[in-house]
Amino acid sequence: MSQAQDIDIEDADGVIESVSGPVVTAADLDARMNDVVYVGEEGLMGEVIEIEGNLTTIQVYEETSDVAPGEPVTNTGEPLSVDLGPGMLDSIYDGVQRPLDVLEEKMGAFLDRGVDAPGIDLEKEWEFTPEVEEGDSVEPGDVVGIVPETQSIDHKVLVPPGFEGGTVESIEEGSFTVTEPVATLSGGEEVTMRQEWPVRKARPTVEKQTPRTPLVSGQRILDGLFPIAKGGTAAIPGPFGSGKTVTQHQLAKWADADIVVYVGCGERGNEMTEVIEDFPELEDPRTGKPLMSRTCLIANTSNMPVAARESCVYTGITIAEYYRDMGYDVALMADSTSRWAEAMREISSRLEEMPGEEGYPAYLAARLSEFYERAGKFQNINGSEGSISVIGAVSPPGGDFSEPVTQNTLRIVKTFWALDADLAERRHFPAINWNESYSLYREQLDPWFKENVSEDWDDTRQWAVDVLDEEAELQEIVQLVGKDALPEDQQLTLEVARYLRESYLQQNAFHDVDSFCEPEKTYLMLTAIKTFHDEAFKALDAGVPVTEITSIEAAPRLNRMGTAENYEEFIADLKEEITEQLRDLY
Repeated sequence: MSQAQDIDIEDADGVIESVSGPVVTAADLDARMNDVVYVGEEGLMGEVIEIEGNLTTIQVYEETSDVAPGEPVTNTGEPLSVDLGPGMLDSIYDGVQRPLDVLEEKMGAFLDRGVDAPGIDLEKEWEFTPEVEEGDSVEPGDVVGIVPETQSIDHKVLVPPGFEGGTVESIEEGSFTVTEPVATLSGGEEVTMRQEWPVRKARPTVEKQTPRTPLVSGQRILDGLFPIAKGGTAAIPGPFGSGKTVTQHQLAKWADADIVVYVGCGERGNEMTEVIEDFPELEDPRTGKPLMSRTCLIANTSNMPVAARESCVYTGITIAEYYRDMGYDVALMADSTSRWAEAMREISSRLEEMPGEEGYPAYLAARLSEFYERAGKFQNINGSEGSISVIGAVSPPGGDFSEPVTQNTLRIVKTFWALDADLAERRHFPAINWNESYSLYREQLDPWFKENVSEDWDDTRQWAVDVLDEEAELQEIVQLVGKDALPEDQQLTLEVARYLRESYLQQNAFHDVDSFCEPEKTYLMLTAIKTFHDEAFKALDAGVPVTEITSIEAAPRLNRMGTAENYEEFIADLKEEITEQLRDLY
């Protein structure tokens, strides 16, 4: 939003009647729902959320201390919108798309209230290369030209969805600012590089399709056991300290997406600082260029005004939809939706609305649905295909998955990665509980894995799932009678499951090699453990004691597969050694 510079606060449309935290009531304000207004002498940005008779209720996106009744309120007449155009990547915004790096240059680390700046630089010139010629017919959504936005991403300049389209009357190559016309259509419409779009309204598409390609994350437990599709939705619930944010960081760094939008929604400042400091230094593993060149960060930390937190996820998803319209695959990380829900709860209580479960508003489920439903694989109005994958962290108090935000999220998303505090305490990371997690995308993604990795991908995965399920059942008996009281075949199953947990399910996010594991390596690691399983049970059937089987020298090397640089050779040799050493026992 950049209207603040164009509005004279003295030309007030209404006056403040009362102030309750971020909720302000104004009288005599001619406004519609969701209009953006500027409140008080300092011109604090806010949004109309309720109209009753002569009174208008506004949620203010900034701190309201010292704002008093009688001060002016000015209406823009426009909904909360974002500036869309080249320059959004490699940028850091707050919850209402104010560029934090630009504002920091003006006033330092501590921002004044009532300040504003355009979401994209209106003065910078970009090199525009036409993709259509004069006389060509174009429709809304069509690409008229290309701008090299960053080292990694070409920004496609689109005919805005609200235009009528027509014949291209003029278009030229050269350097332009985002507000200068780059093409003129027969109806007199001028296409610029800049668009504005209301954040609470989804951008139009032709069709929502069934996603059949995985969003490869490089995390073994996710890609191997609980995959998410490009255009899918996932939730990562977990208590404090269980690794939600690190998992989100790993996904942002390594996910097989063209564009990453990272929304820090109410997170602690030190965690957001880590993202802001780390990402510019990271190298994109696919291109070798800076990771920030395909990343947009929205930083709305826990000490920022609560109302802006409520809008930041909409700002993020609108930016994601814009790049999806260009035909890109976008991954959006929302960390965390619980803080967003808490912001809704606070605003709702100040509005004196009827509370639902645990004080959350009755419309909590509807708002969560509206957000996650904007994810998907789509055919765009220009005929291209793009996707938005939404991965939302959830922070249930005390790790209680029965609380409303987690439960309502589970009804919506199709992938559930349950983080476990007990695993985190045992230093098992990622601390994703394989017994509680699930993915409903497995069957529709299996054909891709069979074609691109191995024909027996699904069979190998199912073998691992069965072994882990059997281990969970045996652990209940072990706690009662001890491991030594079990039959030898069950003791061997526990040993195989231990290697699955320690060498496959654990992954070191800070190791240069182990941080990312491609699907081929994920598969080969499973086959190595399965080789040990198959050969070990053959030896057991031949009468070899389980203690001798588990004591072979090659077995501990299974735990070094993740960090092996030349993994194909390492795993092939390891399989051969395991087979040879076990067969020598009988």
